[in-house]
Amino acid sequence: MIKLRIDVDYPYPSRTKSFLYVALGIKRKGSKDYLKNARIIAKMINDSSKEVKAYWFFTPFTIPDKKLLVMLNPNKHEEALHVANKPFKEWKTLENQTDRKVQYYTIHGTKRVFARLLWGRKIRESQTKIPPDFPLKSFHDFETYSLDSVCFHATNVIEAKKAAEDWVRQEVVISMHPEWLFQGSKRSRRGEFYEALKSILNVDAELETVSVRKSLGVKIARNFREYETSVVPSDSFLFKLDGRGIDIYTFVERGWCCPIVNLPSTWTRVSDNIALLEIKDYRTWWGDIGKKTRNMVRKAEKSGVTVSVVAPNDKLAEGIWKIYNENPIRQERAFPHFGESLATVAANMYSAKKSDFIAAYIGDELVGFIQLLYGDNIAILSNILTMQKHLDKSVNNAMLAKAVEVCASNGNPWLMYGRIGNHPSLDKFKENNGFIKYSITRFYIPLTGKGKLAISLGVHQELKDALPQSIKDPLIPVFNWASRTKMRLRIARSK
Repeated sequence: MIKLRIDVDYPYPSRTKSFLYVALGIKRKGSKDYLKNARIIAKMINDSSKEVKAYWFFTPFTIPDKKLLVMLNPNKHEEALHVANKPFKEWKTLENQTDRKVQYYTIHGTKRVFARLLWGRKIRESQTKIPPDFPLKSFHDFETYSLDSVCFHATNVIEAKKAAEDWVRQEVVISMHPEWLFQGSKRSRRGEFYEALKSILNVDAELETVSVRKSLGVKIARNFREYETSVVPSDSFLFKLDGRGIDIYTFVERGWCCPIVNLPSTWTRVSDNIALLEIKDYRTWWGDIGKKTRNMVRKAEKSGVTVSVVAPNDKLAEGIWKIYNENPIRQERAFPHFGESLATVAANMYSAKKSDFIAAYIGDELVGFIQLLYGDNIAILSNILTMQKHLDKSVNNAMLAKAVEVCASNGNPWLMYGRIGNHPSLDKFKENNGFIKYSITRFYIPLTGKGKLAISLGVHQELKDALPQSIKDPLIPVFNWASRTKMRLRIARSK
C-alpha cells in the first residue's frame, strides 16, 4: 500500500495570496482556486489503480469545501488535523464543518520568524504545544519521508522518482505539501513533486503527449500526436489541464476518417489544413503523379540511390546526425536540428514508437532518410531530409515513392506531409507527388478567463496561421531572411 501524508498548510496555490488570507484571518471557501492543488492530488489518487491510503491534515485556513470533500472517499482518504494554535477548538471545528470523524493529528511547524508571526505565534514558538489530554493520535510516530524535499535535493526528476518508488517498496509514509505540486522554492528548500507523484501512482498517462506554448502570456496546450489518433477531450482531461495552469486547449478534427459530431457550440472553430495523400495502391499513385515526377524517381535510381526500410541502429543514428549537421540552412531558412549531438539524435531515434525509418544510400553512405509515423488510419511523414550535396540526384522523390509503397503494402489509406501554405517550394513538391490541401477544423477550448479573453481578441492562433495567404506570401522571404540571420548570429556567438 502507498501511504501518503498530505499537509495542507495554505489554501491557495499562490503563496502571496495564501499569506495574505492567513495574516488577515480570512477563511473563505468555494472560490475556484481554493485548495486547487489539493483537488488535483485527490484526483490523481482516485484515478490510481494502486492501493493508496492518503491522510489529509487540514489547518483552520484549509478546511475542505464540498468540492474537495466529494473527492475524499473513505476508501482511499482520511481527514485529519494539522494543529496550528488551538488543538481542541480546531479539532471540533474540522469535525463539525466536514461532518467526518477525525482520529489523527500533526503539528504545523514554522522555522522563520515571519511565518510564526503570520500564524499568530510567539517569536520563539515554532509550533504550538499539544495538551497531555488531547484525544487524537499523533501521526508523527510513523516513519515519514518528504517528497517535496527530496525533489528539491535530487539532481533530476529521474532521481526523485527512484527515491519515491524506493519509499513505496519500503512501505514508509510519504509526505508532501500541495503548494509545492507545480513549483519549488530555494528558500523553503522544497521542489516541484508532480512528476514523482505521477510516477508512483501511475496516472495521467494522457498528459505525456501534451505540449504547451505561450502566446502573450497565455498558455495554449495541444496533443503533439493529435493527427495520429482521434480523441475528443473529456471533462476530466480538461480539469487536469486547468489544474496545471493551461488557459486554452486546442485539437483538430480528423475529418478524413473520423468526423466529430455534437461538439459544444462554445468551442471556437478555426479552418486549418494538412497536406494529405489518399493511397489506394502504389500503381494508382504512380499513374497519378505525372511524367516529370516519375522521371525524378527514375533519375535517383540511375544515380545509384538505393532505398529501403531499416531498423534503428547506431550506424543509422550516425548517418542522421551527419545529415542534421551538414548545413545550418535548409530550404532558405534556419534548420532547427543543426548542432544536435550524436547522443541526442540516437536517443530520439531509439525512443521512436510506431514508426519506420526509410533510408536512402549511395554505396554505404546514408544520403537521406524519412521517419514514417503510424497512427489510426494514417501515416505521417515526420522527417524527410537529404544530404544537400546530393540534392541533384532526386533522393527525396525516391524516398517518397518508397513511403507510398510501404503504406500501400501496410494498408495505410492516408499519408500526411505537414501543412500547405507556409513554404512555396515545398508546397510545390508535395503537390507534384499527389498531396492535396485538405481542409480540417481546429477547435480551441478556453479553460480560464484569460483564455476566453485571448480567443475573443484573436491572439490564440499562431501568427503564421492567423494571417491570410495574400498577406503571408510576401512575408515568407522576410521570415526566411530573419531565420537565417538568427542562425548565423548563433553560430558566430558559439565560436
